[in-house]
Amino acid sequence: MSWSPADFDRCDTLPKLLLHNGTANAAAVAMREKEFGIWRALAWGEVLARTRDTALGLEGLGVGRGQVVGIIGDNRPDWVMGEVATHALGAMSLGIYRDALEDEVAYLITHAGIAVILAEDEEQVDKLLGLEDRIPTVRHIVYADPRGMRKYEDPRLLPLADLLAAGRARATAEPRRFEDLVAAGAADDVAVLCTTSGTTSHPKVAMLSGGSIIRHCRSYLAADPKDADDEYVSVLPLPWIMEQIYAVGKWLVCGMRVNFVEEPETMMADFREVGATFVLFAPRVWEAMAADVRARMMDASPLKQRLFDLGMKLGARALDGGGRSWLAEQVLFRALRDRLGFSRLKSAATGGSALGPETFRFFQALGVPLRQLYGQTELLGAYTIHRAGDVDFDTVGVGFDQGVEIRIDQPDGQGVGEIVTRHPNLFAGYYRNEEATLADLRDGWMHTGDAGYFDPKGHLVVIDRIRDMATTVRGHRFSPQYIENKLKFSPYVAEAVILGDGRDHLAAIVCIRFPTVSKWAEKRRIAFTTYSDLAAKDEVYALLLAEVAAVNAKLPEAQRIQKFLLLYKELDADDGELTRTRKVRRAVINEKYGDIIDAVYAGAATVPVDTTIAFQDGTRQRIRTTLRVVDLAGSGAGSSTARAA
Repeated sequence: MSWSPADFDRCDTLPKLLLHNGTANAAAVAMREKEFGIWRALAWGEVLARTRDTALGLEGLGVGRGQVVGIIGDNRPDWVMGEVATHALGAMSLGIYRDALEDEVAYLITHAGIAVILAEDEEQVDKLLGLEDRIPTVRHIVYADPRGMRKYEDPRLLPLADLLAAGRARATAEPRRFEDLVAAGAADDVAVLCTTSGTTSHPKVAMLSGGSIIRHCRSYLAADPKDADDEYVSVLPLPWIMEQIYAVGKWLVCGMRVNFVEEPETMMADFREVGATFVLFAPRVWEAMAADVRARMMDASPLKQRLFDLGMKLGARALDGGGRSWLAEQVLFRALRDRLGFSRLKSAATGGSALGPETFRFFQALGVPLRQLYGQTELLGAYTIHRAGDVDFDTVGVGFDQGVEIRIDQPDGQGVGEIVTRHPNLFAGYYRNEEATLADLRDGWMHTGDAGYFDPKGHLVVIDRIRDMATTVRGHRFSPQYIENKLKFSPYVAEAVILGDGRDHLAAIVCIRFPTVSKWAEKRRIAFTTYSDLAAKDEVYALLLAEVAAVNAKLPEAQRIQKFLLLYKELDADDGELTRTRKVRRAVINEKYGDIIDAVYAGAATVPVDTTIAFQDGTRQRIRTTLRVVDLAGSGAGSSTARAA
């Protein structure tokens, strides 16, 4: 079916684009959602009608120009339609991460003065009702999934089905009402409130206009073309700026089909069924996939293991020579890409934080056309990308052609300084935070807070956050993130935190990747009970010692890890240790594990721990263990004990 493109001079807001697509391309498939094991397609005409009903239903609840509607839940078609419906009323949408804790949710609701929230299901309603008088501005909670909701009697609750019915009635009574609302919108109206990462405190809320989103998506598509024949699977959280650009902005601009998986747990299986033509994953997803491939090879036959090793060696050698290995393609890569759901990929991207070069090389050798992106929420997500045929594992490529300007402020002798950027489509400031706006946005230039430089080819190289760049007492400067990414290429390492700022050497806190290490232990008949118990095993320490030593061998002597320990738990966003996009909150780590860190640098061979950890279901577990500090310069020998009570 041929696609009728929009006139972007006339369609300068997201609702105007939807009105065009839903009218001119009414029968074309806009979205698919997997429900009860079956993919359900929604045509553009259906999406338009449901968005209209949602908008008019929200108007009936009092939502109007300048107000904020909150949205919380999994990625679903109703999220996207609710967002565009909000914009049609001249209101602003604010996405809240589905796994955000009550304190985070309360802060965002009160900060934005949200009166109406679109919630997916009982889990999110429970969270909202549990806040009680902490969210006094909330008048209505509209829920999409009615399962488990009969027990509630809160007058603020309203089924989405009832909201849609009310909207349809208004549409019947006032047939032109929705079109009139959409026509009243302007390109410069703030449409999306998007939270920043919040690596040091509460996230800031960036104001993004609909016109800037459209223009930036067009600029992005000029650098990485997509059209109505492309298939995208929405798996990254919709509150994140990059998923807003892909699943909302690009979807409306180029008409690509967006597919929504049934559950987070079925993500990869559903992804394979769709056969996506391009994909955006966060670094943690790429790292987990590479680790999973290696973990699966542990269970493979000796022949398959030898073929895997041969294929990877041939692929890496060919990649270094700028080509592809025909033999590796036949014996390994074609089948492995099919297994991962990458058979139809035309492009793939990673963004949100740095991806380690080793992981990047792994997928490039595999034949995945992976490219690195770089950007910030305030700059509408990505504004640099590798061009096809010009991919460099150590860089984030070059800026989009349409008006992107990047400079390095206050460079040192090696050319490293702060990355400062401007382009025509940057944010309108932070919502209700003029002080922060003035601090970050100066003379039209966004000061990113990232350290970087340009290589001889003009590619941008991002090193780390400036505040996270560290220097030992001996004057050796290093990037913790760079070394952490090297460690996380190991299939046995889930997270790592590099220490050493102001110290005489580097040390590491390492979290094991439990699914992989547990499988490794089971194959060797190593008995264990919990994560803490497994992480304390002598055999696991020996396994991770070899991994750390392998990373050290590739680092300059001054940046090598001299000591490490295996933490008794995984780092968790719910504990404030990571952001919702899985970036390490270093200040939290230094405060929470300060006693452990001090013991490591005091020369302790072991560190006793007696603490309690809380789980998502509310249960708590007391952990009593002794962490062993492995000194790579010494013997690293000794015993460790662990007990969970």
